[in-house]
Amino acid sequence: MGKKRKPLPTEPVEAEITSLSHDARGVTHVDGKAVFIPGALPGERIMFRFTRRARRHDEGVVTEVLRAAAERVVPRCAHFGVCGGCALQHMGPDAQVRMKQDLLRETLIRIGRVEPERWLAPLRSEPWGYRRKARLGVRWVAKKGRVLVGFRERGSSFIADLSLCHVLRPEVGERLLALAALVESLSIRERLPQIEVAQGDGPTVLVFRVLDPPSAEDEAKLLAFASETGLHVYVQPGGNESIVPLPGQETELSYRLPAQGLELGFEPYDFTQVNLELNRRMIDQALTLLEPESGERVLDLFCGLGNFTLPIARRAGSVVGVEGDGGLVARGRHNAERNGIANVGFQVADLYGEPTAAAPWHSQRFDRALLDPPRSGAREVLDPLVATGVRRLVYVSCYPSTLARDAEHLVHEHGFRLTAAGAMDMFPHTAHLESMAVFER
Repeated sequence: MGKKRKPLPTEPVEAEITSLSHDARGVTHVDGKAVFIPGALPGERIMFRFTRRARRHDEGVVTEVLRAAAERVVPRCAHFGVCGGCALQHMGPDAQVRMKQDLLRETLIRIGRVEPERWLAPLRSEPWGYRRKARLGVRWVAKKGRVLVGFRERGSSFIADLSLCHVLRPEVGERLLALAALVESLSIRERLPQIEVAQGDGPTVLVFRVLDPPSAEDEAKLLAFASETGLHVYVQPGGNESIVPLPGQETELSYRLPAQGLELGFEPYDFTQVNLELNRRMIDQALTLLEPESGERVLDLFCGLGNFTLPIARRAGSVVGVEGDGGLVARGRHNAERNGIANVGFQVADLYGEPTAAAPWHSQRFDRALLDPPRSGAREVLDPLVATGVRRLVYVSCYPSTLARDAEHLVHEHGFRLTAAGAMDMFPHTAHLESMAVFER
């Protein structure tokens, strides 16, 4: 038999919060062991109660704030602390941005052994009502006798009991109870696990994931909701390819990039940035840092549907976009055509696999490049990318640890300089940190 786990102490403990973890939990130490406490801020004196003990660290919950940090504010949302959608509403927006810039600096130095020659001012936008893409959980809860629609509870698989969401666009964030009532009225309420939200500059699409086909009466209720709200209703019985609009609900999703004179279309299931205003500012900054010239060839790896590729093509001699998702590449080609851009080519390639003749970017020469990889980073493409001869590289990151790892490789193995870097607050009130860095030979 294994050793019995010690029971958790029941009495609250007084502690000083020294820092924030990468997921925005307050950090203190009790008897030399780290304790992670959501809702606590650096510099605060708190009382907390233990909720979990593990070999390497413990976890707790705030019971009282004895001395509040200057950065502490009253959360706007009544569900903050229960809903897992936000982690930082108790910290003012300015302080959140400073914290993310500090975390980027610390990560680059600790993991990458690098620091930029200059820091870019953090990019930010309106911190409320910004979210245009989301996956909402749906669950019929027999004990409550009703349906819940929202994000998951913090640290749990349960759906939070939400009436309102301040980070979603109001078209959806103010209709969570109406959505719950709609699902509750359907015959398939127990066979509808999620609703995908997709919005560009125009209409909002709701994709209802259905494990059983909706009845004719269900369809009538969904269509009535669409007519009443102006939202467009699609259903998804299987994979992404099965998504279809209900009769009369088909619409085109697109977003504009006014500074570049572009409009990009997308499908509800395509990857697009959740924060459109920040995305526009991010593209403007990337173009300023990349500085493509009219006679140059530019490579855009992990290009998606052309979010950076097409703006770059407005300035460069030619651009090659490379992406592993064939559907996104098809969308990129269509977006180039709809915007009258002829100096761009798209290639489908597994950027984490071995280079193949089918995607010949690795055997061509380029002057500049942009990378926008997923959380796992871009380590696998760095050596072949350097071999193309690029002199300047803009790296757009959604995970600081892999950016730091890749920065170490570029700087210490390939002799690049990290000339600039800065945080981007794509997801206000969350611990999620996007950033941009520039490397030059």
